[in-house]
Formats: sequence, structure tokens, C-alpha cells
Amino acid sequence: MDFRSSEQPVRTTGPRSEDALPETAAAAVKVVIVGGFGVGKTTLVGSVSEIRPLTTEETMTQAGVGIDDTSGIGGKNATTVAMDFGRISVNEELVLYLFGTPGQERFWFLWRGLFEGALGAVVLVDTRRLEVSFDVIGRLEERSVPFVVAVNSFPDAPDHPVEELRGALDLPESVPIVTCDARQRSSSRDVLMTLMRYLQGLAAEQQAS
Repeated sequence: MDFRSSEQPVRTTGPRSEDALPETAAAAVKVVIVGGFGVGKTTLVGSVSEIRPLTTEETMTQAGVGIDDTSGIGGKNATTVAMDFGRISVNEELVLYLFGTPGQERFWFLWRGLFEGALGAVVLVDTRRLEVSFDVIGRLEERSVPFVVAVNSFPDAPDHPVEELRGALDLPESVPIVTCDARQRSSSRDVLMTLMRYLQGLAAEQQAS
């Protein structure tokens, strides 16, 4: 079964020339990728990053039995225990630094540091398990972090209309909801571009008020 979050952790061994920041880069923005356990955050960061991504995935063990809810993701055998990190250049001048958060509630104490300085967030959801996204969205709203919602299109996931999803997640009309395939770089990049356009719109509204 395809879970869209099956990449093995990548261990860095040293800097590579292709990982160097472009000389034309003039601005950098921090973006966090959040969501419940097993929705594909590591996959998205890995697929879209132009550098070798840093991951902190570890093999799941018996210690997590009864603590981590693996219902609906029975084939998942690794989990992020700290963060994922990647980078993508939106254009010659703007660079996004991507920080993927751990999904299990027992690792949420790490969120405070990961969210510090973040301009916005992508909430990745799985329509088979929408309930795992409720607390995640609530925490973003508490912190007043602007976000967009990206529905990761798993093969066996039910296809819900956008407005139905908006109601289920209790989101205002202003929050964008898009679909994506976290395995595909172009699809993941489109999600990030949606976030950038949304943030630009919010900034324009603030300037006009």
C-alpha cells in the first residue's frame, strides 16, 4: 500500500557544492509544514527541496504502541522525532526554508522553536483521517500563524468537495484549500506558491488598512 511518506531518512555527510545558497538570493522566508501523524510531511519536504533534505526519521518501535495512533497508516514504519529541513528557491532572489514538524502529540513540545520566526505554514491533511488535523489547526490559530491547507491525495482517500472540507475543518472562506501529491515536486511547489500568494494578499490588506 502506498503511504506517500515512505522515504528512508537521509543522513548528511558534509556540505555539497550544489547545496550552496544562490549568490542572487536577497531574502529568505521560514515556512513550516505541519499536520497529523503520517500525512506525508517528510515526503513533501523531500520532494520539493532543491538541496539534500535533512530528516530525523527513526524506526518505530514497540515503545510507541498504545501512544501513537497508527490507525489508517498500518504500513508506516518510521516517524519524525525532531524536524525535517529543506530549501527551495522561488525565484532568483527569494528562498524558502522549509521546516517539517513531528506529527505525534508527544513531540509537540518542539513546535515552539520550529515556529519561531515562521512567516506562514502549510497544513497537510489526509481525508481518511481528518480528525488528526483539528488540534494542529487549532495550535496555528492560537499562534496567529497564517496557513493554507493542502490535501494529500492518497489513492484510497475519499474525494470530498472543497466546501465540505472547509466545513469539516471549520475554516473561514479566506483560507486556501488545495490538493496535492506530496511525492511530486511540481505539486508540492504549487502548494508553497499558494502559501506565498496568500501571504502577499494578507500583507497587502494590512497595508491598505
